Amino acid sequence: MIISSLLDTDLYKFTMMQVVLHHFPAAQAEYRFKCRNPDVDLRPFVDEIRGEIRDLCSLRFTARELEYMRSWRFIKSDYADLLGLFQLDERFIRVSAIADSAEIDIWIKGPWLHTIMFEVPVLAIVSEIYNRHVHPQPDFAEGRRRLAAKIDQLNAVADPAFRIADYGTRRRFSRAWQEQVVVALRDGIGARLVGTSNVKLACEHNLTPLGTMAHEYLQACQAVGPRLRDSQVFAFNTWAREYRGDLGIALSDVCGMEAFLRDFDLFFCKLFDGVRHDSGDPFEWGEKLIAHYQKMRIDPRSKTMVFSDSLNVPLALRLFEYFRGRSQVAFGIGTNLTNDLGYEPLSIVIKMTRCNGQPVAKISDEPTKAMDYDPSYVAYLREVFQVPPSEEVPVTPESLRAAEHR
Repeated sequence: MIISSLLDTDLYKFTMMQVVLHHFPAAQAEYRFKCRNPDVDLRPFVDEIRGEIRDLCSLRFTARELEYMRSWRFIKSDYADLLGLFQLDERFIRVSAIADSAEIDIWIKGPWLHTIMFEVPVLAIVSEIYNRHVHPQPDFAEGRRRLAAKIDQLNAVADPAFRIADYGTRRRFSRAWQEQVVVALRDGIGARLVGTSNVKLACEHNLTPLGTMAHEYLQACQAVGPRLRDSQVFAFNTWAREYRGDLGIALSDVCGMEAFLRDFDLFFCKLFDGVRHDSGDPFEWGEKLIAHYQKMRIDPRSKTMVFSDSLNVPLALRLFEYFRGRSQVAFGIGTNLTNDLGYEPLSIVIKMTRCNGQPVAKISDEPTKAMDYDPSYVAYLREVFQVPPSEEVPVTPESLRAAEHR
């Protein structure tokens, strides 16, 4: 089995799932898969992917795993009790080859509470199956050489404030390789490794699990909230009610940075510990965030900027030097840590596309991250959040009427 434990996923899946349980237990969700690599044919692996998903759906949390999660101060007892009963259901996921195409479709649909845990392990399954077939004899020596060079770069930085985290579960080369990478980093850079997003590895190697919210949470709030224009405010308020000051890193790029800053008022600036960057130019983003804090008369040095978009060590170092002394910074490095053996890794995502029967979407600051969302809805979302519409998706009377109730 590629996935042998339900802990083998990212922490933010657990933190979001608790919010779903307590605030949106009846919500229905739909997710779709996308491979961004051109000319990659995943169709030969459909049956193998299905088999691994079947195995995934047989897993339950062990008593030791539940005890570990109960030790987190932000986990509530009723949620831990639910996890003791939780099991992914194969009825809610479908994998198929797309006719007349080199692509596959992974479609997840069902109660949000029961489908939220599919994304990360399914992506890890697809990545590992692809790698084991396309690279049957991996050059692990090259991978270790590259990793050692990264460790040397990290240790060469004199300032102990420069630290990183592993965010590489979804697109790792394999489960075993991610573990080797995390252990090598723990042993090689010590306190410079602040933790990992992977809960199983955190548990097994005495590391801090890291993560708060992901795009799907703010996207879902476009459907479960009272009004589309207030969906980000609703999402942050609901998060604050649930965690009361814990898990205080907000995500900024669901409707673009400008729309985020319009909603991230003095209350949220004071309430949240910082903001995570996940698309667009990171230097420009950081400048905008610092200027926003200063406008709110908040010292940016008291807040944290978390960078997690396509990072590598040299870019993280450049960002650290650029913002040194102006703000606290943190870096979550993903694919460049866990899938850097000299081959081009898969760039794959699973994104929520509908919630409660209504379309939802993310307007990325990075055009290459575009997803196949409902174009009429994306046009309306741009209109509502004052994001300039793209040329290929015009705002039409039909799209406005379709989302008028929002």
